[in-house]
Amino acid sequence: MSLSPGCPRCPAPVLQADDRWTCPDHGEVAPLWRPLEASYDEFGDHLRAADGFPTLTPWPLGPGWSITDFAVVGAESRSSRATMSCISGTSAQDGPVDVIVVSEEPGTGLGARVAGTRHDDPGHEVGEGPPMVKIRVEHQPLSLWPVSTSDGSREWDRSVLAGESGGRWLWLVLRPASAVLLLRPDWVLRDLSALGPGLLAVPFGGPAPAW
Repeated sequence: MSLSPGCPRCPAPVLQADDRWTCPDHGEVAPLWRPLEASYDEFGDHLRAADGFPTLTPWPLGPGWSITDFAVVGAESRSSRATMSCISGTSAQDGPVDVIVVSEEPGTGLGARVAGTRHDDPGHEVGEGPPMVKIRVEHQPLSLWPVSTSDGSREWDRSVLAGESGGRWLWLVLRPASAVLLLRPDWVLRDLSALGPGLLAVPFGGPAPAW
């Protein structure tokens, strides 16, 4: 497989012993599999590793936008726990923009790593008061609430929203922070694994975001 293993919660490398993966900081983990560079061939390996776990991304992609990063969390002998995708492009208001979508089982920690928050899951902010925005996952409505990054370890260079979809956490991370104004009720997140031959027309490549 062309994807490289790592820890879903931090940048540390992981060690394998039999079918167990260990991070020096977080102990036994389900490994994160991420390509060195986003491409159509590597995305095929990603889909095989995800094994049916949806990889969601805003759809359709706008002109000049491409998929610049993706990842999946899961050991080969166990079911997948999370996926991540990033699309990158430009907007007239914000210049270069990254939109990262993480779908994960509770407690996985990938969304928190990408978002730069301290805890593995979004926390009490999700579901409190009216949502900031409502979008759709395929044909299902999804409410998203803002998640504070003020206690995280990163600069305040991003907007983070989260909600619950099908019993899983869904994180939306937009950089720069002002790109959150791009969100509209007509936004749709689509599972790229369901595109079939349509994947051949999807643009891949470009600098992957740091997270």
